[in-house]
Amino acid sequence: MPTQPHEPARLAALGRDWISAWNSRDLERVLALYAEDAEMTSDKVQALGLDCSGTLRGKAKLRMYWGKALALLPNLHFDLIDLYVSPDSIVVHYTNERGARICEYLRLDADGKIRQGSANHPAH
Repeated sequence: MPTQPHEPARLAALGRDWISAWNSRDLERVLALYAEDAEMTSDKVQALGLDCSGTLRGKAKLRMYWGKALALLPNLHFDLIDLYVSPDSIVVHYTNERGARICEYLRLDADGKIRQGSANHPAH
């Protein structure tokens, strides 16, 4: 946890920026929100055959993963439902272009960069 908690308004702004960055389809804009050593966990990592653990570490691997995802999803678009904050994290609740509801858990480092993320999709 950061030595000073992140302000709720700052966290909410980050959540809105995160949605906006993805909707811009600008991969470098998305990556700018993340720490160099960030890690991301998602069942989609496994589905794309990138790592059987479902977790990728470091911006280079995130760039590869998200670049592939953007290429496969030309209509990718997120609509924000709600934001939930704690002193060092935010949950972004949104729908994607297919109408699926997703919760993205984003934990921040002391500099306000995302250091850990987890995409949580509906259980079927």
